[in-house]
Amino acid sequence: MTIDPRPLCALTIAGSDSGGGAGIQADLKTFAAHGVHGLCAIAALTAQNTRGVSAVHVPPAGFLRAQIDACFDDFRVGVIKIGMLANAELIDAVIDAIEAHEPAFVVLDPVMVATSGARLLDADALDALRRLIAHASLITPNIPEAEWLLAETIADDAAAERAMDALLALGAGAVLLKGAHLPAGDPGDAHAAEVTDRFSDGRERIAFRNPRLPIEGHGSGCTLASAIAAQCVLGKTLPQACADAITYVAGALAHSTRPGRGDARVLAHFWRMACAPR
Repeated sequence: MTIDPRPLCALTIAGSDSGGGAGIQADLKTFAAHGVHGLCAIAALTAQNTRGVSAVHVPPAGFLRAQIDACFDDFRVGVIKIGMLANAELIDAVIDAIEAHEPAFVVLDPVMVATSGARLLDADALDALRRLIAHASLITPNIPEAEWLLAETIADDAAAERAMDALLALGAGAVLLKGAHLPAGDPGDAHAAEVTDRFSDGRERIAFRNPRLPIEGHGSGCTLASAIAAQCVLGKTLPQACADAITYVAGALAHSTRPGRGDARVLAHFWRMACAPR
């Protein structure tokens, strides 16, 4: 049997952030920080910085599909990470591409609203996004995104636990429900100063707890999903990939900077290299 000498690569399908902190730019930096070659198919161009999104240009679905096909025609794609898809037509194009190319892993970050509050998904595309979920190995919604997907409020830990099962019922292979948007809770609670991210694949259930940082990070969701994707390429199981990615993002937030005038901080994607012994 002939061994393919090409390395496994990670393909991100997402929007471009002209401010360099989120989207395609964050994804490619994250792949590089993990030693994984990154590919990209740009699903939207945004005029964006740390203060907000001022314009969005969406390419034709056929052009997005051409980018995806070009990557699969030449590279060994080990994982697809999906971020911003602005409308149902683009989502359907990605579903068709997944069915045609059958990637081993699909990590879906269901991006709907930017950190600044700008809506990034057409209101009538929610049903299409739910169809895409059924093709995902893992979805990584935050609390507001999970609320939109499920059309219900998630106000506390008990509701978050119930939401895990409801999200799995949409067809995803596994769910990582990010907990930063849940209230901090009673100060007397031992976990009040922590953020709890919840993983479930229907068999195993894991709570990842980390100190709550007083930081508004720009691109943290993109970075987390991309770090998980990179870990999948490197051979980690999904629980292992999630655990390492959460630790990586916590470090990137802790070392984040404010390169613009906005309050949002941009993650330090190469913090592990900067902190390595010399």
